[in-house]
Amino acid sequence: MAWRKTRTSERAAVRPARHGRHGREGRSSVVRPPLPPLDTRVDRFDLSVGTAAEFLRSAWSELRDVRFEVADMPAATDDDGIPRWTVLRDERRIVLYRLPIERLSHLHRDDELHHRMLVEGSVFRAAAEYLDRDPWDLGPERFRYF
Repeated sequence: MAWRKTRTSERAAVRPARHGRHGREGRSSVVRPPLPPLDTRVDRFDLSVGTAAEFLRSAWSELRDVRFEVADMPAATDDDGIPRWTVLRDERRIVLYRLPIERLSHLHRDDELHHRMLVEGSVFRAAAEYLDRDPWDLGPERFRYF
């Protein structure tokens, strides 16, 4: 049986200098390997509004110059309570309020798909109010399978 001391002494001569006294490498950084960027509720809400708005702009020429904006809360309540959106026809703007849409609407399933459908439905209803149409007239083929 060979002595371990001779084997480790041979290995010690070959071992790089970055190893610690127990033969291990140094500690890695906290974010190794690179992690994907964090996805927040605000980012998901903005993405859902943006994709629905782009679909509506491509489908309806009356909405091509309309700006879809996102705000956290309305400045004041109206007679019906807290508004989910504000349509400003003179300024060609639709302002969607994130917190009332997300918190005052009750979902039967609390998952990402239903949140996205809730946000897109609010964008469609706000655009329908802007155009004085029914929301289902704006994109019936988009919601055919739901």
